[in-house]
Amino acid sequence: MRLLQTVATVGLFAIGPVLALVTYLVMGPLDQGASSNVLRIVLLSDLIYVIIVAALVLQRVVQMVAARRRHSAGSRLHLRLTGVFAIMALMPTVTVAVFATLSVNMGLEAWFSDRVGRVVSNSVAAAQAYEEEHRRDLITDARALASIINATKRATVFLDDGDIRKVLSDGQRGIQRGLREAFVVDGTGTIRARGENSYLFDFEKPTPEQIDRAQEEGAIVIQDWVNNEFRALMPLVTIPDRYLYVSRNVDGEILNLLDETQETAAFYRQRESERGRVLFEFGLVYVGFAVILILAAIWLGMWFAERLSRPVGRLASAAQRVGDGDLDVQVREEDGDDEISMMGRYFNKMTRQLKEQRNDLLARSEQIERRRRLFDSVLGSVSSGVVGLDAKGRVTFVNRAAERLLDWQQDRQSVPLSLAVPEFAEPFERLSANGGGFVQDEIRVSRGGTQENLLVRMSERLSEEGELEGYVVAFDDVTDLVSAQRMAAWGDVARRIAHEIKNPLTPIKLSAERTRRKFSKLLDAENAEALTQMTEVIVRQTDDLRRIVDEFSKFARMPEPERQRESLSQLIREAAMLQEAGQPEVRFETDFTDEEMRADLDATMISQALTNLIKNAGEAIETRQEKMDDDFTPTIRISSGIEGGRAVIRIADNGIGLPEDKARLFEPYVTTRDKGTGLGLPIVKKIIEEHGGTLTLEDAPAFEPDAHRGAMAVVTLELVSEPQALQPQREAV
Repeated sequence: MRLLQTVATVGLFAIGPVLALVTYLVMGPLDQGASSNVLRIVLLSDLIYVIIVAALVLQRVVQMVAARRRHSAGSRLHLRLTGVFAIMALMPTVTVAVFATLSVNMGLEAWFSDRVGRVVSNSVAAAQAYEEEHRRDLITDARALASIINATKRATVFLDDGDIRKVLSDGQRGIQRGLREAFVVDGTGTIRARGENSYLFDFEKPTPEQIDRAQEEGAIVIQDWVNNEFRALMPLVTIPDRYLYVSRNVDGEILNLLDETQETAAFYRQRESERGRVLFEFGLVYVGFAVILILAAIWLGMWFAERLSRPVGRLASAAQRVGDGDLDVQVREEDGDDEISMMGRYFNKMTRQLKEQRNDLLARSEQIERRRRLFDSVLGSVSSGVVGLDAKGRVTFVNRAAERLLDWQQDRQSVPLSLAVPEFAEPFERLSANGGGFVQDEIRVSRGGTQENLLVRMSERLSEEGELEGYVVAFDDVTDLVSAQRMAAWGDVARRIAHEIKNPLTPIKLSAERTRRKFSKLLDAENAEALTQMTEVIVRQTDDLRRIVDEFSKFARMPEPERQRESLSQLIREAAMLQEAGQPEVRFETDFTDEEMRADLDATMISQALTNLIKNAGEAIETRQEKMDDDFTPTIRISSGIEGGRAVIRIADNGIGLPEDKARLFEPYVTTRDKGTGLGLPIVKKIIEEHGGTLTLEDAPAFEPDAHRGAMAVVTLELVSEPQALQPQREAV
């Protein structure tokens, strides 16, 4: 099919020059004429060829434009190549047309120049002067002979035809230039008299029209090119119905030359007037030849452009599919050993190699991905935070524990560690400056309003060649550990204080009371009063010390809770009601769940813990009133609910609020109040933890828009699944 299309295209192109050559031969050297059937057939063939090729070219152009609008592969190259070939065919044709038109115009200008025109005009004028001279001489001689006859008639009364013949012969001899023949004819052209050498066999009878013209004009000249003579015919005024008919020989070649000169001059003037039409006809013929050749060249160029662009378009389309990831695409390999054919083979070879390499890369990538997922799973499951850095100290990897511990809410990739975690800057600079491969330090960081203690370990990450690739930062939250260590230390201190201080307090108090009773009787009234005051101070301070020692003793030796099935809902309500009665200046807002919350607990200890927390909320409000001069409504909000099978109790206030380091509030002797001992929260936390629950301190939500945020204690306790009969209620402590 493609071979047939190629042969048809080349054949159609070859017909164009052949038709142009045949048309030139028919119109030029063969000169068949405008009415020739051969010329008509050739011109009709030219027209049919032009229509066919123009239709094919137009169809191909429409297809190319449609393909370009569809953004088909290779359409742009096809359009450009076609345009280039069309321009290459048009440029020489237009150039030749311009120069041919100029050449023809210059030739016509030379042919129809003023000089040639003057020569032609002079030739015509000379011929006309020669003819006019013969005419004039003949008319003059005829009139002279007629005047002789007319004069003789006037002198003679009676003059017959014989007399006229004698007068005619004498007058004919008297003419200097000589007349070949002389006749006198009547109105019908019949001879009435003839002169010398005037014979009947040479006589050319005048026509009635010529006789009428002579009668009207007075004298006419009749040209006889066949007999090489001029004849003059004129009426005789003195003789009715008689005409003088004379002739004179002229040079026939000169007369023929005269006619040719006139014809030539007329032809020259006609051609000169038709010079524009000649140029137009020449241009039209040339345009016809050019259209035939241009259409043939354009058709051949479009065919050749398609042969070039089709493989390139297939390659471009296939390359686009390869770019989209389809490496199974193959292009048709053209026959031949040219570059276009080789491109298809090389492309198919390239795609096969790329597919093999991609499969290899996918296999390796899958293996690496499995290892990465394992690595991420391991790092994501550990409780320690891990941050990977590049050689310049920029973050490249963060596990979930690190995001949680550092409270990172947004991506910190490619951010320097000193900006991501400013607290880590000093040990990282120490590691970078001194090397050594490892740095460990305990760092305190503040995130989300909470202060945490992190045990940070930093180490270098080296390549197989020993070059620095980056760093690894690992850290753990040791806040609870530090708090537990401090609590343990404070417990030991509390036991020692309770043991070492409590024992001498009783003797001191007893000695002071005995001294007052014994020596006040021996002194006068003034000194006895002074002694009484001093001993009362000793007793009062001793009681205060005993109270403090008792609190330390409770903290150091917390008794085991006596668990019983109790109603936690009732304990919360009782504690809230008791504190609401004891703090009348504070507004209490409660939101207790309707579900019954039952748990195995020590009611006395839990009531003590809840009461202590509500009491602390009221003391926080008092502290705010003392330290902050603002107008607000003292409020304590208490709510309870069940979340995930556990009881959740929230006690919020709009008091002074929490410090940044919330964890230290659970340490002994850490308080936000000037009068507090700092043992209440540690004892409460210990009670809650002894019951398997948790106690956390958070910033309370603002009770009003843009209001100051207080503190909120959140207590969680385990509940029992099946309710049982209520145990006897205990009084709240």
